Amino acid sequence: MPATCRALLTAAVPRLSAAGIESPRVDAELLLAHVLGVPRARLLTLDGVDDDVAARFEELLTQRADRVPLQHLTGRAPFRHLELAVGPGVFVPRPETEQLVGWALEQLRGTVAPVVVDLGSGSGAIALSIASEHPGARVTAVERDPGAIEWTRHNAAARAAAGDARVEVLAGDMTDPGLLRELDGDVDLVVSNPPYVPDGARVPREVADHDPPLALWGGPDGLDVVRGLLVTAARLLRPGGVLGIEHADQQGRTLPALVRTRREFADVDDHPDLAGRPRFTTARRTG
Repeated sequence: MPATCRALLTAAVPRLSAAGIESPRVDAELLLAHVLGVPRARLLTLDGVDDDVAARFEELLTQRADRVPLQHLTGRAPFRHLELAVGPGVFVPRPETEQLVGWALEQLRGTVAPVVVDLGSGSGAIALSIASEHPGARVTAVERDPGAIEWTRHNAAARAAAGDARVEVLAGDMTDPGLLRELDGDVDLVVSNPPYVPDGARVPREVADHDPPLALWGGPDGLDVVRGLLVTAARLLRPGGVLGIEHADQQGRTLPALVRTRREFADVDDHPDLAGRPRFTTARRTG
C-alpha cells in the first residue's frame, strides 16, 4: 500500500526536530510539496504517495537532517514578491533582508528613474526586488565571487525573460577604487548586504558548511569589507543620495559609529528587524 502524506510527515517531523531544525514541520511539508510538484497547501488534499516519490522525499529528508539548507534542496528561495534560484555557491537570501529592501523602496518613492547600485548582490535578491517593485529604476548588481555571480546572472536573466525586472550584472569587487567610475556622483541609492561576520564567530552548520566564505567573513570585527564599501558608496552617491547596509546583531552600534567617522555621510541611523534586533544602518550623502 502506498504511503500517505500524513504518515510521511508524521515520521519526518521528529527526525528533523532531533537534528536541530528550527521549523521541522514546515521544512518537512516544503520538501514533500517540492517532490510532489504541488503547492504546500495541496498536501492537505492528497492521500497516497507513489514509492518513487516517498524514496525521493527520504533522500531529501536525510540531507536536511544533515543540515543541508532547505533552499539548496528545493533550489528555490522566496524573497518579497520573487522566487529566486539558489544552490551551492551562493548565499541564501534571508527574510530579514526584506526590510532593507522595503526601506530602499521608500527612499526611491517619487523618483521616476533612480540609479541604484547593489554591492555584493549574491542571488540578486535586493537588486531584482528593487527593479521589480520600482520598474523605472536603473539597477546594477555587483558581485565578485565567480560562483555566486552565476546565480546572479541566472536570476537576472529569468526575471528579464518574464518581463518583470531588468538588472545589469557586473563582476567586480565593492572595494575596488575603479568600480563603476562612470556613475561617480550620479547614484541615488547604494544598498548592500556585505560580508559582515567577524572572523572566528560561531555560525550555524547550514551557514558554515554551505554559504560561500566570501559572503560571510568580514575580518576581526566583521567590518573590513564595509570600510572599503563606504569609500565606494561615498564616490558613487550624488549629494542627497542614500546608503543602506545590513549588519550583524552585535554591530548595531559599531557600524553606525564607523559611518559617522566619514564626513561624506550625515543622518546616520540604525534600524531593527521584526524581532527588534539591530539589522541595518542607513545614511545620506552630504553635499
